[in-house]
Amino acid sequence: MAPNDSAETNGTAARPGRRKAARYIVPVAVAGVAAATIGLVPALASSGDPDLPKITAQELIEKIAASDTEQFSGTVKISTDLGIPSMGGLAGSFLSGAAEGGDGGKDASSADPQAKLTELASGTHTLRVAADGPDKQRLSVLDDTSEYSLIHNGDQVWAYDSGSNAVYHADGKGAGKAPHGKEQAAPEGVPTTPKALAEQALKAADGTTSVTVDGTARIAGRDTYRLVLKPEQKGSTVGSITVAVDAENGVPLKFTLQPSSGGKAVVDAGFTSVDFGKPAASSFAFTPPKGAKITEADDAKAEGHGKSRGDLRKFEDAEGAGAPKIIGKGWNSIAEIKTPGGAALPSEASKSKGVPAGAQQFLDALGDKVTGKFGSGTVFKTRLINALMTDDGRVYVGAVTKDALVAAANAG
Repeated sequence: MAPNDSAETNGTAARPGRRKAARYIVPVAVAGVAAATIGLVPALASSGDPDLPKITAQELIEKIAASDTEQFSGTVKISTDLGIPSMGGLAGSFLSGAAEGGDGGKDASSADPQAKLTELASGTHTLRVAADGPDKQRLSVLDDTSEYSLIHNGDQVWAYDSGSNAVYHADGKGAGKAPHGKEQAAPEGVPTTPKALAEQALKAADGTTSVTVDGTARIAGRDTYRLVLKPEQKGSTVGSITVAVDAENGVPLKFTLQPSSGGKAVVDAGFTSVDFGKPAASSFAFTPPKGAKITEADDAKAEGHGKSRGDLRKFEDAEGAGAPKIIGKGWNSIAEIKTPGGAALPSEASKSKGVPAGAQQFLDALGDKVTGKFGSGTVFKTRLINALMTDDGRVYVGAVTKDALVAAANAG
């Protein structure tokens, strides 16, 4: 193992202006995970630590920023362990229902990326990925008996669920258009590739983070340096983030987020195989199979998702609601949100008036009752993201501890 430089940096080398945007990453949303945004097999494609030239943390960050690789294909294993109780599948149903507008998804295609990709929010998944520049990407989620594929080719976006023989289609003029005017293959949110995850993490490395180079590793048959980010602030639920960076081209090949509480990684995503050659053109071609049910993005928006988006606009326009207020900085940032009309969790009196028992059981399993200068409320916990909902309808959420949320509510 090479004697890599482990001197700390305050993260200034990771300023957004010093980095290129990931032009070739398929922007994939994973509901409820800030994606992103995910453990891998411990010995993932590893065959010893390579002997590489010495490099500083700043040089390695700059190497990531300078990477302009736009062509690749390979297999990624990604897993998440947020520590949410399964409750017999209730949690998964709750997330899916929320993503599909709360109507059970009866009008939504099972191939719709907004609903389908919420499944990546938990468990372990194998993905096949390919990209040829900013206009051609493909992502396939492999299951034991089926496959879900998302293809972006020019101004066309196709999604196919082989299990239900359902197809979702959007073009550059419809739902596939990103807010900044460029086409995207899925809703914006937590990405599913190590590079995109790494770039999001580096945005936080600005004066509040220890950034070091901690040895080398062999990932997917490639020599890599290990870049380690650790929050210097107390109160964060993030313990450390390790990024394995390709020594030749600067592409992150593995991303691991360890919680401050210890134990299994919360997010672990990495290539098990990768090829930086030009993928075959057929990788981005798609013709709907015979008999497949095709849902157009505009139709899905009007019939199903339009409802949820309309409700969201009403929420944003409601008195006291709107853009969240950000408290703190860096890893300890907390968003304060005011719910419309001061709506809060169901009270004891309201539980007998239509609140589903299963839903209440799920909330009670996640929540801890807390009190303070702010009054009283409930803290909902995962291994990474925690949220405090006060009884007067305020919500405080961030990758911070319960004590940090209560302190923010008291200060507010």
